[in-house]
Amino acid sequence: MKKLIIFGTGDIAQLAHYYFTSDSEYEVAAFTVDGQFLESNIFLEHPVVAFEDIVSHYPPDKYDMFIALSYSKLNAVRKEKYLAAKSMGYSLGNYISTKATVLNDGLIGENCFILEDNTIQPFVVIGNNVTLWSGNHIGHHSKIKDHTFIASHAVISGGVEIGEQCFVGVNATLRDHIVIGDKCVIGAGVLLLSDALPDGVYMGVSTERSRVPSSRLKGI
Repeated sequence: MKKLIIFGTGDIAQLAHYYFTSDSEYEVAAFTVDGQFLESNIFLEHPVVAFEDIVSHYPPDKYDMFIALSYSKLNAVRKEKYLAAKSMGYSLGNYISTKATVLNDGLIGENCFILEDNTIQPFVVIGNNVTLWSGNHIGHHSKIKDHTFIASHAVISGGVEIGEQCFVGVNATLRDHIVIGDKCVIGAGVLLLSDALPDGVYMGVSTERSRVPSSRLKGI
């Protein structure tokens, strides 16, 4: 089995450890974090090594790395660590769930985290360092560029282009053949029907509480 170092010791790293251990060709060997955030030398019964010292302990000719971070600062932190690991000479591993439907002939970059129940249709191109949380539909001929995070149950229709460092929230719907500029935030439940210029923020409308309390509802 291939040996893997996971960057991070938070919730995403714990999930990455679970998925890589239970459903991949990788064996997790250790974790790493920036030295200033090193609080313990053990995480999930594996060693934790300062990122600054990782090469001497786990050299890139013998180990791959996975950056297990979320969309913090619009994916900038994950991008920074991805580029740092690349500069050290590491190959970045992917996790692609065996329970995902992937029909795009492997047009997927590196350091991608693609969870269960995603449907990736033919001719989709997925860049580097992209996260697809569970249950998304990525329509044919769409393109998702580097360092983007798509949360659960989003519908990306055919021919959509999503720029770098974007965030797409749960249950968002993007109509076909539109272009989402770099660093856009598409909030939960948003219906987007036209192009989005870079740095755009699109927020859904929250459901308001009814004036009638639940105790007064009949038939429930």
